[in-house]
Amino acid sequence: MVKRVTSTMTSESRAVMPRWRPVRAGRWRKLWGKDAKGRSSWARGRVLASLAVLTSGLMAFHSIVPNTVGHLGSLLEAFLPWLGLAVPVLLVLALLRRSATALVFLLLPAAVWANLFGALLLPGDRGAHDITAVQHNVSDENTAPVGTAEALIKAAPELIALEELTPPASALYEKALAPDYPYHAVEGTVGLWSKYPLADVRQLDIKPKGIEEGWSRGLRAAARTPWGEIAVYVAHLPSVRVRLTGFDSGWRDESAGLLGTAIADEKLDKVILLGDFNSTVDDRGLTPVTLQMNPQPRDFAFSWPAGFPVSRIDHIMTRSATVTGVRTLPATGSDHLPIAAGIRLPS
Repeated sequence: MVKRVTSTMTSESRAVMPRWRPVRAGRWRKLWGKDAKGRSSWARGRVLASLAVLTSGLMAFHSIVPNTVGHLGSLLEAFLPWLGLAVPVLLVLALLRRSATALVFLLLPAAVWANLFGALLLPGDRGAHDITAVQHNVSDENTAPVGTAEALIKAAPELIALEELTPPASALYEKALAPDYPYHAVEGTVGLWSKYPLADVRQLDIKPKGIEEGWSRGLRAAARTPWGEIAVYVAHLPSVRVRLTGFDSGWRDESAGLLGTAIADEKLDKVILLGDFNSTVDDRGLTPVTLQMNPQPRDFAFSWPAGFPVSRIDHIMTRSATVTGVRTLPATGSDHLPIAAGIRLPS
């Protein structure tokens, strides 16, 4: 015998259960409906929508921002990836404003940022490389040169470029690196250590006209590798300053022009350039250099300042060779993080 199971739900409970839908919908209409001034969610937030469009334009068309007043274009390009932070800020404001218009327009800067930098968040194959190069501004205030040298050796590079060398520290670096890097050259405050023999070492004149004599921050050497001779350049471009009058980068830009001319005149086909350029690859002030080199892969290997890196002003670039990937190394006693790059060379 099958007993009929009757529902114990009363008519009262049936009437109560479906009420959550109209209550929730009503709350939604109250929050996103018309405000006290009678404006709908599509009429509110036009200022936020305008800021979203402005952010998109600055990211997509940063190259047309003029440098005539305070080098504002270069300042923008130095921190270009960080414009993406405007998206979550505007998102919170749009939600607080309950503006459907602002939310829709926020898709624009999000899409532009994703197009420029989104791929860098995805894991990628760095590819095979033939040699590794390390670039590091060791800081002239570094109190642990030996520990810094030991940290760089752990990356097992074939080439190491250092900047801000002082005479006392230079001697310590030479002693610490000698067992693994028997060949080295120092010119002024920059140095190169190599597992390969170095020839035709000379000072590289990248001094702007307004700087006093004795300023020496560049060298050029030929490394004799299994892939033939490679011209290796080490350079430390002048610092930039953010002042009340704007972004002061005149000396750096002049030095970058001299460096670009030197590389353009280089007779050897293969070139590796390492240094602290006090600019990112997006900064138009570095154009005289980047025009001479192979396109560099974008990355988030920020190197400065070491405590909270916001920009990569240290670089490893190549001509007639390929940088397969760039990464930062653990902090040393410097205000910069070291960077390491894999380089693939043609046979």
